[in-house]
Amino acid sequence: MKRYLKRLFVRDWKLKAVSLALALVVWLVLVPADKVLSEKAFTVPLETRNVPRDLEIVEKDVSSVDIRVRAPNRMLAEISPSDLVARLDLERATVYQQEYPLNKSMFVTPPGAEVVNVTPSKATIRLEKTAEAALEISPATWGKVAQGFAVSRVDVVPAKVPVRGPESKLTQRDTVTTAPVNITGLSETTVFYVDIILPKAELRLASAQTSARVTIHVAPVDGDAAPPAAKKKK
Repeated sequence: MKRYLKRLFVRDWKLKAVSLALALVVWLVLVPADKVLSEKAFTVPLETRNVPRDLEIVEKDVSSVDIRVRAPNRMLAEISPSDLVARLDLERATVYQQEYPLNKSMFVTPPGAEVVNVTPSKATIRLEKTAEAALEISPATWGKVAQGFAVSRVDVVPAKVPVRGPESKLTQRDTVTTAPVNITGLSETTVFYVDIILPKAELRLASAQTSARVTIHVAPVDGDAAPPAAKKKK
């Protein structure tokens, strides 16, 4: 038997080698590169979409996902992470649900490519109801006015501004501040227009108001002289 097998492979080995080479060439010609499939790993940012208007995301433990993409060799070589999108739809999310499955259907890929594996398989996302409150604006200043003068009053317009955010992060005790106003050397009442600064990163302004008008009233210390008209600064 062994002798038979040896003769089978050794006999006319040159002819058989040529036949094998020809078969390989024919296969490469008849099966183009765009028909040969391979897989490649990518890391893709996880996007959230369709968050209900009355809810806020306060915690998300997954910022990106690892996936394996299967595609023809020629296409796979041209695919980059920017061509792939991971979208988690939260349209039906509630404050009571915290775990959301991550699966192949949530990915957008170039035509002809498909996601074959996703890691991790779920994400933990915590939501809270959106709260809104009108918070007082407290103007901030730094420096000292000119010698012989003192700040008699500080006015801010608007006095309050509507703010939105997760209900656990927003209370009526919170205070909005302004960018610090430099009062160094002031000897007359001056108006400043400065940015509004929110007390917490999770909060956002609920109106188009992003700045406040701060009026620093300056008067002589002895009070004998009448304060001059307001001067405006930005």
